[in-house]
Amino acid sequence: MKHIPNILTILRFVLIPIILNFLAQDNYIMAFVFLTLSGLTDVLDGYIARKYNFITNFGKLIDPLADKCTQILILAALTVKNIIPVWILAIVVIKEFVMVAGASFLYGKELVVSSKWYGKLATVLFYIAIVCSLCIRQFNIPFDFSMYLYYLALVATIFSLFMYIKAFYMQGYLKKENLKIENPSNSNEVTNNKQK
Repeated sequence: MKHIPNILTILRFVLIPIILNFLAQDNYIMAFVFLTLSGLTDVLDGYIARKYNFITNFGKLIDPLADKCTQILILAALTVKNIIPVWILAIVVIKEFVMVAGASFLYGKELVVSSKWYGKLATVLFYIAIVCSLCIRQFNIPFDFSMYLYYLALVATIFSLFMYIKAFYMQGYLKKENLKIENPSNSNEVTNNKQK
């Protein structure tokens, strides 16, 4: 039972190529169906993990990674199809690169930072914007109102990046003394001096 949330998260990775395949075929209805299924697994794995206390460090890492991969690859597909401009994708990729670099740094210090509400908000807004883009293309709606949703999602993305950086700093992760990497030779020297 305790592995169910992680299995659902891994399922989101499996759904990515299926969604991309339907997008490539201009089958926006089926892309919407599997994107919705992906979103439901995201909600369900979080609910099960919290309700039954199945939260693990692996889950904390893999869950936001599944969100990032799904979001970036679908945005990339929409960029290739000229549905959204490339600069939207560029901003998201830069933000996620900074986040992954920060998470890797903290993981090296045996610290795991779980996703926060503002990160989830950006993900949800992008999901809504993507769904609107699919509906507009499927039903040939003349006014592309989805771009306003993308702008809102970008604001939430930039805000979440700012909040994560602020949280890292407030907790001391970004202070100079915590950024120093101990020199192994110095460490051995100190150990030898203590032994003497």
